[in-house]
Amino acid sequence: MGLLSSGHMATDFANGALPALLPFLKERFSLSYTAVGGIVLASQASSSLIQPLFGLWSDRRGAMWLLPAGVALTGVGIALAADAPNYWLVVLLVLVSGVGSAAFHPEGSKFAGLVSGRRRASGMSWFSIGGNLGYGFGPVATTAIVAALGLRGGLVLALPSLVVAAAIFAGSSYLRSFVPEPGAGRAGAGDDDPHAMKLLLGVIALRSVAWFGLITFVPLWEVALGHSKSHGNHLLALMLFAGGAGTLLLGPLADRVGRRPVLLGSVVATGPLMLLFVVVGGIPGAIALALIGACVVGTFGVTMVMGQEYMPRHIGTASGLVIGLSVGLGGVAAVALGRLADATSLRTTLYVAAAAPLLAILLALQLPSGREKRRLEAATEVGLLP
Repeated sequence: MGLLSSGHMATDFANGALPALLPFLKERFSLSYTAVGGIVLASQASSSLIQPLFGLWSDRRGAMWLLPAGVALTGVGIALAADAPNYWLVVLLVLVSGVGSAAFHPEGSKFAGLVSGRRRASGMSWFSIGGNLGYGFGPVATTAIVAALGLRGGLVLALPSLVVAAAIFAGSSYLRSFVPEPGAGRAGAGDDDPHAMKLLLGVIALRSVAWFGLITFVPLWEVALGHSKSHGNHLLALMLFAGGAGTLLLGPLADRVGRRPVLLGSVVATGPLMLLFVVVGGIPGAIALALIGACVVGTFGVTMVMGQEYMPRHIGTASGLVIGLSVGLGGVAAVALGRLADATSLRTTLYVAAAAPLLAILLALQLPSGREKRRLEAATEVGLLP
């Protein structure tokens, strides 16, 4: 789990660097908010649209080499994008970085499930915490590096990914020992539940509108209020670090009380907290951002486990769908919200983003109960049910 979580940290360190680069790139190339959203779309679309394909490949053939290759490609792509001489080359390199992220996440999530044993939500939380820390350190490190060395200094951002990719490659034989014999995992896996999976993906998609609205526009919102770029990126880092704390709390809680109640509670809280951030701001707004991070990031691992439980015969594909859909639709939302911001204001845009989680509540209420599902599975195992 240490290797897998480190890979997640290095990958999301590069992903977290992108929002911190946006104010600098906007200034350098005189970009509109729509063009800024286009950069985010390039990242999220490339890391999402093909992610289920990587997951399907993993389910059918196995693809452990995606772990080190994905980590390395993600870091190198974002580092080169920081020093790119024009907007379209930035978009291309961000696309490349997104492909690396798409390659790593399904295989990494699949192995995290394999090594977690019975406490899968807790185990997936440890995998997720690596990503949370990486995403949190990304804006802080990027801001410091670019402020000191300029955008060319962003080439340094490739180092963490290259180091961790080498470590994963060296430990690949150990990770391979957790792979079950062909066919062994599917024999007692149970049937897929497409309806439950569709409901879960709907919840993730709607929540992603709010989340990526914040990821994209929190630094720019603070600049619009008269604060520095560093202040906005520090608030972004606060939200992401709080997500790490939420992960350690909500993963074990989901193992104890069930996945659905924890997910539902996080979705209910997200919208009102966003309104508090926009309307009140200041210290209460910063606290609201931290709580949003705990609610949203803290349940990434929970939704991953739920997806794998709803599709036990296609764990890699489920992992790709859960992460890919949230990332991809988040990128589309970033462009749409950017266009709305150009046409109206950032304040209006953030209000719209805050409304999306309220719709997700209706879908979350229809998700099957995890406790009921586990009771049925246990009854089946002992022969009480066919």
